[in-house]
Amino acid sequence: MDQKISPELLYLNDVSVVFDGFRALNSLSLTIGEKEMRAIIGPNGAGKTTMMDVITGKTRPTVGTALFDGGVHDLTKLDEATIAGLGIGRKFQTPTVIENHDVETNVELALKADKGPFAKLFSRRTPQVQERIDEILERVRLKNARHRRAGDLSHGQKQWLEIGMLLAQEPKLLLVDEPAAGMTDAETADTAVLLREIAETRSVVVVEHDMIFVRDLGVKVTVLHEGSVLAEGSLDHVSSNERVIEVYLGR
Repeated sequence: MDQKISPELLYLNDVSVVFDGFRALNSLSLTIGEKEMRAIIGPNGAGKTTMMDVITGKTRPTVGTALFDGGVHDLTKLDEATIAGLGIGRKFQTPTVIENHDVETNVELALKADKGPFAKLFSRRTPQVQERIDEILERVRLKNARHRRAGDLSHGQKQWLEIGMLLAQEPKLLLVDEPAAGMTDAETADTAVLLREIAETRSVVVVEHDMIFVRDLGVKVTVLHEGSVLAEGSLDHVSSNERVIEVYLGR
C-alpha cells in the first residue's frame, strides 16, 4: 500500500491474540485519529499490554487487521524496528534512560538520524542539533536539568526524559504506559499538561490506572475487559456504565 485509504492514523479491526488457548485479545476493534489522545483503562489482564505489543510488532495477532497511517502500512506484516521507523514510539512503565549520561546527551542519542549511536556520541553537536535538543528539553520540563546525570533524576523526571527521547524520534503515534505511576501529585499534574501539549501535534495513547490523572487528560476513554472493548466515551460516561463499575471501578 502506498496511498491512504482511511482518515484514521491507527485502525485495529477484529484483532485476536491467542496464547496456548488463552485469548489475550478477543476481536478487539479500535481507531485512533490524527492528533488524537486516547486513554485506555481496564483491569489487569484486560489486554492493554497485548494491544500495544500488536501495534508495535512485538506480538503477531492470531487473526485481525492492524493498519497504520491511513491504511498505508499493515502492521501485522512488519517487524518491530520497521514499525518504530514508521513513527510509532512506545514508553514502558519503567523508564529506560541511559543513567550514566547527562540529560541532553540522552536526548541527542535518541534524535532521529542516519548515524548510529556511537557515531552520534563522538561527533560534534551542530547548532541545528542543539536547537532541537533545547526545544525538546523545554517541552518536557528538563531545560534546567540538562547537565544532570540521568540516573540522578527523580522518577517523574526520568519519565519526562524518556518522553523527550521518544519525541526526538519524531513519532506520529506515542504509546505511553502508566506515565503517572510513582509520580508526586505535582509531577502527575504536569505530566497531564505535557501529554495534552504533545497531542496538539501527534497522536497519543495513554494506558493508565490513575483515574484522577485520566480525568486531567480530559479525553475519550476506552475500557478494555477480557481482550475487547467494554465501553467508550468520556470518563463520566464510562464511569456510569454498570459493567465497567462491576469489572473495574467497583473493585
